Amino acid sequence: MTPEDLSGAPVLVAGAGVSGLAAAAALVEVGARVTVTDARPAALADLPPGAEPGDDPDGVPAGTALVVTSPGRRPDHPLVAAAAAAGAPLVGEPELAWWLGRAMQRPPVWLAVTGTNGKTTTTGMLAAMLRAAGRDAVACGNIGYPVVEAVRVGHEVLAVELSSFQLHWSPSIRPLAGCVLNVADDHLDWHGSLAAYAAAKARALRADVAVAGVDDPAAAALLAAAPAPRRIGVTLAEPAPDQLGVVDGVLVDRAFDGGPLVEAAVVHPAGAPGITDALAAAALARAVGVGPDAVHAGLDDFRPGPHRGGVVATVGGVRYVDDSKATNPHAAAASLAAQAPAPIVWIVGGLLKGASVDDLVARHARGLRAAVVIGSERAEIIAALARHAPDLPVAEVVPGDDATMSDANPPDAGSDAATSTTVMTSAVRRAAALARPGDVVLLAPAAASMDQFADYAERGLRFAEAATALGTTPGTAP
Repeated sequence: MTPEDLSGAPVLVAGAGVSGLAAAAALVEVGARVTVTDARPAALADLPPGAEPGDDPDGVPAGTALVVTSPGRRPDHPLVAAAAAAGAPLVGEPELAWWLGRAMQRPPVWLAVTGTNGKTTTTGMLAAMLRAAGRDAVACGNIGYPVVEAVRVGHEVLAVELSSFQLHWSPSIRPLAGCVLNVADDHLDWHGSLAAYAAAKARALRADVAVAGVDDPAAAALLAAAPAPRRIGVTLAEPAPDQLGVVDGVLVDRAFDGGPLVEAAVVHPAGAPGITDALAAAALARAVGVGPDAVHAGLDDFRPGPHRGGVVATVGGVRYVDDSKATNPHAAAASLAAQAPAPIVWIVGGLLKGASVDDLVARHARGLRAAVVIGSERAEIIAALARHAPDLPVAEVVPGDDATMSDANPPDAGSDAATSTTVMTSAVRRAAALARPGDVVLLAPAAASMDQFADYAERGLRFAEAATALGTTPGTAP
């Protein structure tokens, strides 16, 4: 569709979250007649001027020309069937942004990043490289800034983080260059199978230049099958032609004739995942002509966001590390490996989203001092620990179990904040009791957070607060 097609057309925006409200504002701007619905009535209290609230979060009004859905709505949701019955196309906010951008006199350049893990770090690195090169660039998409807003502002280059949900609802996006970092079990409850999940990720590779982490077999397979005219691999090994890799501790470009780019020691976060992310970001930046000096400068300036492996406190010789962003087993494995050889007291659990933790536990059990299990799907984790580490001390934090809480300044009973604070305070105190000097208490949950916390950020914040309350000295990010 074009802005002309949307002018005067009745459009339903299903979901009044950040992306939904941004989509509604953009649609009003092009003259659409916009209705916004949400299962939470309070979310409809502050709509963009010109948008009207709807009363049925699962329905599609007769005559609707387009439905723009929030990214997390599953394909089996009643609204999806209602849109099909009404003959209304259903797309996500990034797809709308693509349509609006294509109609501009100078359409923005899209550089897309997806993968099970590392998306946000890679997107941030890419934006830093582009800005170091003097390009008018912004990081947007699943990173928290809606793509449609970045398009409306008029940025020249978009470093777009795209989740599998967003890609599923965005059938026509064709970035100039796109990257799949890795593919592992995640969101299988949403997609139904690993194959469907991988197929959604593969949409990022329908580009002029396709990039993938070829050390990851699933991502390498997607790259080999990609229709892109040019396919670029990134590897921690010495790179072949059409690859970026590492030689003698230096990141090297042998795909775009960039040669040595930057010392691996400059890259933050340190370790293999961070270096892979940096190589992928460099490949995307080099695809649009960013020079080696700007790649170096961007990586030199970049620091990862919170909840991605930073030390939040040190108490009695024990470091407390917040990697709440490790929301699936693949991410948790990288987090556990990054702390070796220090013994780890592992805080783990939440919503597993259909993923198995069995292989994760089997691979990393030897590095554990103990485990503290939280969340609504504790049983599977406890069973895996019993199978692969039967002698490992395991503490289970049961909802409502606040025996380890102090009576001083208790949270208000019944509040969501009270529940999340109680859970994490109990978990951290139990972990502290199990840890010894030189150990790491690691929050790397291998699961989503929404069963007990608003999101992974709140989970990490509660962890930091609980660790600080132990009587800490401030930690520093690695």
